Amino acid sequence: MGLPVVPLSQGIHVVHLFFRISRLRWSTVTPGESRQALERLQALCDANPGPSHPRVMLFANVGGKADIAVVLFAAGLQEVSVLQRAVERAFPPGSLERVYSYLSVTELPEYVTTEDDLKRMLQHGERKLEPGSPEFDAAFTTAKQKNAEYQHYRLYPELLDWPILCFYPMNKKRDGADNWYSLDFDARKKLMGGHARTGRKYAGRISQLITGSAGLDDWEWGVTLLAERLDDVKSIVYEMRFDEVSARFGEFGPFYINLRMTASDLWAHLGLD
Repeated sequence: MGLPVVPLSQGIHVVHLFFRISRLRWSTVTPGESRQALERLQALCDANPGPSHPRVMLFANVGGKADIAVVLFAAGLQEVSVLQRAVERAFPPGSLERVYSYLSVTELPEYVTTEDDLKRMLQHGERKLEPGSPEFDAAFTTAKQKNAEYQHYRLYPELLDWPILCFYPMNKKRDGADNWYSLDFDARKKLMGGHARTGRKYAGRISQLITGSAGLDDWEWGVTLLAERLDDVKSIVYEMRFDEVSARFGEFGPFYINLRMTASDLWAHLGLD
């Protein structure tokens, strides 16, 4: 009996893996074994290039929490499990030590923009278009298309190959008066709207993926930030701390900063060749 096929009704599975190389074990690895391990890892990446899924992305962790970071994307739970085991088997036995892992899925936010929201923005926003007018109808068609594209790429992301990846898990508080889940929907949507406006200020500098993990891992969401400059990562996280949704209701896990690399560059960077 093989692995059961376990798809999602929408979206894909995402696994973040962080490994440390056992230097003691690696000291016994021959040059031939090292070369074969590199070839296996490179072949795995070549076979799963994305841009959406299946995809294997390699990084070097910076800061000492790990040596290697891998992000996996696959439609089925069984597929992402196979990719994870393939990464582990690429290395000589005993040479790879997992230090952290995170399982999540892509999802649409509960507060996704509806067609009624789009109409209100066109009617009462900066443009103040008259419903039923040709200008309103044209703008509404464009807005619907953009919203559909946003939802598609939220479920089936195509992450940019920017050099920096920051990952951290987070929760919403359930603490007395600061219980996110005791707020009504409209209050939560308003707070998240302000949070989104802060994020849009970093368009072109930060690419963000939020994946859901309630019931799947120890936190409720995984946050993946891609950037070309580390100070942009620092700035967006710092600025968002002042939004009420974070300042009052946010709880954050460990942060992992990583550099995008090919398998061969990773090998040279870690001195595995």
